[in-house]
Amino acid sequence: MFQIAPGHPLVTVDTMRAAEAAVIAAGTPALTLMERAADGAARAILAHLPTRRATILCGTGNNGGDGYGIALRLAEAGVAVTVATEGPPTSDTAAAMAARWQGPVVGLHDAPAAPVMIDALFGIGLNRPLDGHHQAAIDRLRGQGRVVAIDIASGLNANLGTAQGRPLAADLTIAFAAAKLGHFLGEGRALSGRVCVIDIGVPVQTNSIMVARPKLVGPAHSAHKYDRGWVLTVEGETGHGGAAGLASLAAMRSGAGLVTIAGESGELPALAMMRRNDEEAASLLNDPRLGSVIIGPGMATGTRARGWLKRLTWAGKPLVLDAGILRMLAEGPIGAPAVLTPHEGEFAQLFGPIGEDRVAAVQAAARTVDAVVLLKGPTAVIAAPDGRVALNVHSAPWLATAGSGDVLSGMVAALLAQGLPLFDAACGAAWLHGDAGQRLGPGRIADDLVALLPEVFAGL
Repeated sequence: MFQIAPGHPLVTVDTMRAAEAAVIAAGTPALTLMERAADGAARAILAHLPTRRATILCGTGNNGGDGYGIALRLAEAGVAVTVATEGPPTSDTAAAMAARWQGPVVGLHDAPAAPVMIDALFGIGLNRPLDGHHQAAIDRLRGQGRVVAIDIASGLNANLGTAQGRPLAADLTIAFAAAKLGHFLGEGRALSGRVCVIDIGVPVQTNSIMVARPKLVGPAHSAHKYDRGWVLTVEGETGHGGAAGLASLAAMRSGAGLVTIAGESGELPALAMMRRNDEEAASLLNDPRLGSVIIGPGMATGTRARGWLKRLTWAGKPLVLDAGILRMLAEGPIGAPAVLTPHEGEFAQLFGPIGEDRVAAVQAAARTVDAVVLLKGPTAVIAAPDGRVALNVHSAPWLATAGSGDVLSGMVAALLAQGLPLFDAACGAAWLHGDAGQRLGPGRIADDLVALLPEVFAGL
């Protein structure tokens, strides 16, 4: 039912630097790249934040050189521009660009407030806290106008998304060639505002992407329920069936043609589902039509859980592992194709503290278990054992409610049962889950999240 296309690339500082160096080595002058960056940034500013007056904070490095180039282009468009700087550029490229600027220049601490404040102090290479001198200049201008960050907000770590000091929160970030991981991780989401990527003729090679909107293609006219995907949910213990029920409902609402629940809790979450006891359900693992299995929601550690985990490992069906079952995984490969969907606490129990670099932690976890790991959160991090990683920022705070993760598990299982590869199923489900969350709103719960899925699919 769904096609998952690769999203926009995301790069680290080292990847971006290597890409720029390769283009320069191939014959494109660094000044030409700076001119392209300035032209594109000025057009983006005029399109998104049109203004008659702007102040540009220019550092002494190449980010400052970009700022001087932007000043030229904005002035040509009729904007009254003042450049505020702490001193002349230190790189030849930035100095050549600054020499073209004949407009007003003031000291950094004398920067006038303006409707648009353009932050070109520090670029993506800053890996230390803002010093007191720059921090004071930034603090003085805080709240004085709309803020545009050139490539990244000064003081924001471009790899990790951590604030190194107190950066100016941008309304618009203009990223050159590709967005950076730090725009969407940690504090980067709040500090970057809208991220606009400008093509400057620097192709990037990266294994990191943004999750993109899935495409709904629909089943064939001749399809039957097994073609649409058969999901088996291994229910948790008596009295904890609600979690498995939510996962099962989400699987069915996400297009699975058939959902069977293994367990003996009694009432089914929907009349269209089937229930089998454990022995009967275990025999279904030999049926080639069974597409995926969910285990973990509502599951307690015990003999039954261990037995099911062993059966599923031997059966080799695509698995979605969540909640209680995660505590039972041993260090090492799962032994079957799987997607793990831990929240931060579950991740730490299984793999140890996440640390400062969330992407590296999830990539390492995926290699350890030889499975796809989807770390839930405001920015979901999805990693495959081969090193691919995706970030999903299409989300909403309304998803922070009991049962939301169970819904996500069911959605992943449905996409797996429909034949999507593990990584694609995790990415697609994360986006669709986030879209449902954006429609959720106050006063609604995870049960409502499932009910909203038809609206999500109608909007694709």
